[in-house]
Amino acid sequence: MFTSVVDATFRDLSYIAAHMRAADRAEVEAQLDEWSAPAIAAMSLRDFAFCVELNGNPEAAFGCGQVRKGYWIAWSWGTDRLTKCLPVMVRFITEQLQPAVYEAGALRVEARALARHRQARHFLERIGGQFRCYLPAYGKGGEDFVLYDWTRETYVPVQHSINADASAGAAHAAA
Repeated sequence: MFTSVVDATFRDLSYIAAHMRAADRAEVEAQLDEWSAPAIAAMSLRDFAFCVELNGNPEAAFGCGQVRKGYWIAWSWGTDRLTKCLPVMVRFITEQLQPAVYEAGALRVEARALARHRQARHFLERIGGQFRCYLPAYGKGGEDFVLYDWTRETYVPVQHSINADASAGAAHAAA
């Protein structure tokens, strides 16, 4: 199994969005007025956007976009093969993406997840996100969300080991 992180393209983001795993689709769909894989791809293709390829096929997408000066939103979603991409994804996010976002001027980075999406919450914690608050009825259908954040002052680079990354992938697969 070969995984690699590549710059996102509209084609790859559209493919991943069209084949998004159910839990991620529920989370994304709850935050949009209408579901459209090409629209999600277009929204995501700005600032920092990456894909993880598994054996040459795009399976996971992630990135960070500036909302206004100093304030950024982090996002990620993938296909049913996302768990196989997690070790390389976590390493890239913590070693390259997070420092690049702060270098680009971020003061605060936020990420939201469906409160019931345990895999997403665990992932956000794995990459250093701090639970900030519960967002009752945040989704368009009244779904509850949670908010995680990082700030320039509280950001601490996450330390890695091969065993820890493998364990994170196994924990996501089991959840």
